[in-house]
Amino acid sequence: MKKHFLFLFAAAMLLSACKEIAPAVTGSMGGDNTENPVEDQLRQVIIEEFTGVRCVQCPAGSATIQDLLGQHGERLVAVSIHAGGFSPPYPASEYDFRTAEGDQLINYLDPPFSFPSAVVNRKLYPGQTDRQLDQGDWAGFIASELAIAPKVRINIEPDFASSSRELKAKVTLYVDEAITDPDVRLSLMITESDIKDLQLVPSSSTPIPDYTHRHVLRGMLTNYDGDQLTETLSDGSVIEKSFSFTMPADWDENHCEIVAVVSLAGTNKDVLQAHQVHVVE
Repeated sequence: MKKHFLFLFAAAMLLSACKEIAPAVTGSMGGDNTENPVEDQLRQVIIEEFTGVRCVQCPAGSATIQDLLGQHGERLVAVSIHAGGFSPPYPASEYDFRTAEGDQLINYLDPPFSFPSAVVNRKLYPGQTDRQLDQGDWAGFIASELAIAPKVRINIEPDFASSSRELKAKVTLYVDEAITDPDVRLSLMITESDIKDLQLVPSSSTPIPDYTHRHVLRGMLTNYDGDQLTETLSDGSVIEKSFSFTMPADWDENHCEIVAVVSLAGTNKDVLQAHQVHVVE
């Protein structure tokens, strides 16, 4: 039987010690004749896992996500969000994986009351009381989402300057089917993988020092719930957005990814499409 844990959110928020990101953002509406470099892009699904270095059951969830990534490849995008009562670092931790956006997302996407826990495409599925899904349900809901044709395709063009550590990202949205929802958002995240640091695991009564953390949310270049798209999202429209910010020195750009998410906002938060590229190709 899976162990259940209760936790307090306010304490984790007060302890948050994340870095501020102040991106420069521009946007424009492209023409219908713009070449579409992702015209063959299929539906891509995002799984957002809530975790923490003090969560003894969470490594099992992370292992399941690695298995799912092995099955679905680039069609599945994973983000690990360190937030909630299990997320404060240990005194000997090298990193603090908490972010202000993570503390906001854990409430925005329904706080989990058991771990491992994750949301798939931010959707509230029939028969579920909230968006948080138990580990055994992830595979089935991911498969159902992958079967849906995307209404929009996403292209991301990164440009990283190692000398200044400035990251520029051009995001282009190609709308395949008119989107008439009144509030559509674009979110841009930076994740980092292959970080060695402390983590509590079932095989040890104390945290192990060399656990490999993957897909860790390091920060966002948009609001936590995305920036609203004010352009008309008609069939065939092309929308371009440009972002720029300086990556902190302790982020390894060779293991960082840019994750773009187009989603709805309000009561319905469904993700229409997700896409991920490496910061350094």
